[in-house]
Amino acid sequence: MDSTLQRRALRLSYFTVGYNLIEGIVSIAAGLLAGSVALVGFGLDSFVESLSGTVMIWRFSSHPSISPEEEERREARAVRLVGGAFLILGAYVTYESIEKLLRREAPDPSLPGVIIALLSIIIMPTLFYLKYKTGKALASRSAVADSKQTLACVFLSVALLIGLGLNYLYGLWWADPVAGLVIVLFVVREGYEALREEKLCC
Repeated sequence: MDSTLQRRALRLSYFTVGYNLIEGIVSIAAGLLAGSVALVGFGLDSFVESLSGTVMIWRFSSHPSISPEEEERREARAVRLVGGAFLILGAYVTYESIEKLLRREAPDPSLPGVIIALLSIIIMPTLFYLKYKTGKALASRSAVADSKQTLACVFLSVALLIGLGLNYLYGLWWADPVAGLVIVLFVVREGYEALREEKLCC
């Protein structure tokens, strides 16, 4: 494995973990205060992405004595962890969104949530590009799957911004749980694709 690319993958993973931990804490806190399932779901996705970044740190840490067979097993295990984390998140956000819709629970408008979504839309596309390019250069399925999680975060940020914006500007309470369900579509699809990729390749 190219050592320069490996170090780049590690740096990107460290940034992913640090940024998403902060984003997750702020998003969940703001979501709980506002009663926003979309914002809480987005924050949980940030924690899942932190988990994914941690898996990548483990995956690309230097292990001079590792055999090709062990490296392949490590790669497959990393992909399964990333995919499984997606599906768990999807199940939670689905339940919360449907419950909010059925109970007609209106979240409070959240300006901090809007700001978080805007920051994510600015930062995440660049991070996705760098991670995807590095993963492809390393021929690493787990790194590519991790980059797709970052891309999903971009789309989630757009859905979150629309949901929070409609509620903040026009008081459309249902836009928040609907945005949560849109988030689920991206999350479950990416989880399924990650697990399917690992199964097909191995």
